[in-house]
Amino acid sequence: MKIRLLLALIGLAIGFILPTFALAGFAIGLILPTFAQEKDTVDPRVAEQVRALAAKYDEAFNRNDAVAVAALYTEDAVFETPSGAFHGREAIEEENAKHYFEQDHSKNLVTVVDEVVAVGNEVRSTETWSNTFEEGATIHANGTYSWVLIHEGVSWKIRKSTFDMTNQRR
Repeated sequence: MKIRLLLALIGLAIGFILPTFALAGFAIGLILPTFAQEKDTVDPRVAEQVRALAAKYDEAFNRNDAVAVAALYTEDAVFETPSGAFHGREAIEEENAKHYFEQDHSKNLVTVVDEVVAVGNEVRSTETWSNTFEEGATIHANGTYSWVLIHEGVSWKIRKSTFDMTNQRR
């Protein structure tokens, strides 16, 4: 008798839970495509150009080429890092050469552009990144970037770059 009562209660609970999950799944199905459609709000060609810029950035960074990295920035760019802000292309070049290439020995930067949005004459992008550093031991780190880009000549340049580190492990 107790087993039948227990089974009836379990059946009743399942009867309430499954429709709730089904309704939640339906609501999520309605919401997720909306977010996916809003990922990039620029012309697809511009989004492609921004992703190509991120690939150039990774290539230059992984070659430890501070000059090539800095060339992707405007002359008056600002590079904001957890350790401070660097103003101008020359300061950005020096920071990359000193900190990331000589001191931390960056080895494998991978940047993924998550979103590209047009704001007036600028384009803003958000990215996630991961990298490996050799500071006596191998350190794996990742975080997020945001860029403010302007069109200079025939290419996009970084006017402002901000990044943070969300995870660091040995």
